[in-house]
Amino acid sequence: MNSNNNIQDFQKQMKQKVQKIEDILQEYLPKQRGYQSVIMEAMGYSLLAGGKRLRPMLMQETFCLYDGTSKALRPFMAALEMIHTYSLVHDDLPAMDNDEYRRGRKTTHIVYGEDMGILAGDALLNYAFETAFRAFVIEPEKSLSIGRALAVLGEKAGIYGMIGGQVIDVKETGHTVAKDVLDTIYRLKTAALIEAAMMIGAILGGASEEDVKKVERIAEYVGVAFQIQDDILDVTSTSEVLGKPVHSDEKNEKTTYVTLMGIDEAKKEVERLSNEAITLLHQLPGKNAFLEELLLQLSHRDK
Repeated sequence: MNSNNNIQDFQKQMKQKVQKIEDILQEYLPKQRGYQSVIMEAMGYSLLAGGKRLRPMLMQETFCLYDGTSKALRPFMAALEMIHTYSLVHDDLPAMDNDEYRRGRKTTHIVYGEDMGILAGDALLNYAFETAFRAFVIEPEKSLSIGRALAVLGEKAGIYGMIGGQVIDVKETGHTVAKDVLDTIYRLKTAALIEAAMMIGAILGGASEEDVKKVERIAEYVGVAFQIQDDILDVTSTSEVLGKPVHSDEKNEKTTYVTLMGIDEAKKEVERLSNEAITLLHQLPGKNAFLEELLLQLSHRDK
C-alpha cells in the first residue's frame, strides 16, 4: 500500500474495525450495580479510554485468514483487550511507572485513587476470563479449540508471558541490562499478548498446528519491533502526539534499544523484524491485505 488512496482506504477500514471492536467491548462490559458499582465504573473508564484496539483487531484479522466462522471469537476479543487494559492500569501505578496520563487523559489511579486503580486492574483481569469462558456456552461444539485458545490466553498473559516480562523489567530498572535480557523482556512483556491475539485467531479459525506456530513467530517479530519503535518514539515524539509522557524511559532509568544501540541501529532492527514477519505471513495459506498492512503499520507507527 504505497499510494495515498490506499493509505486512506486502510485508515478508513481501520476506523470502521475499531468501532466494531468498541461495540464488542460495550457488549461485554459488566453493568454498574450493587454496592461495588464503583469498580464497574472504573473498569469502564479504563477499558473505554480509546486506543487502537490492535490486539482484538489482530485476532480478528488472523481468524479471517482461515475463513473462520466460529462465534466464539467475540468474547475472546473482549477478554484480550481487558487483559491488555488491566496491564496498562497497573503499569501506570505509583509503584510502577507512576504516570498521570494515558491516551491523553488522566490515568485510572489518578481519577479513582491508587486503591481502586489496583482493584480495577484486578477486576479487569478476572473478568477477562469470565468473559472468555462464555465461549463454551456460545459454541459448545467447539470446546476443544476454545480450550486451546484459553490455554494460550492464560500462558501468554501470565508468568511465562506478559507478567514474567514485567517482573524482569521492574527488577532490572535502574541497572544496565544486557541485550539478551532486554530481548527477553520485550518478547514476554510486549510480544506475548500480540502472540496470544494472533494464535487465538488462528486456533479458532481452524489453523493447523504448524500454522499456529508460524503465527506465533510472526507475532513475536512484530511485538518486539513494536516495542523497539516505542523506545524510539519515547525519544523522538511529543506527549501531545503520543497521549502519554515522553522520556519516561530516561526518567525511570530503563535500558532500551535506543540506549543500548542508538536510534539508527534500533530503526534497522525494527526493519529487519518487520521484514521477517511479512515473509512468514506470505507462507500462510490465506491472504489478507489489511492484516499485512496492519503488521507493517505497527512496526512503523509514529504514535
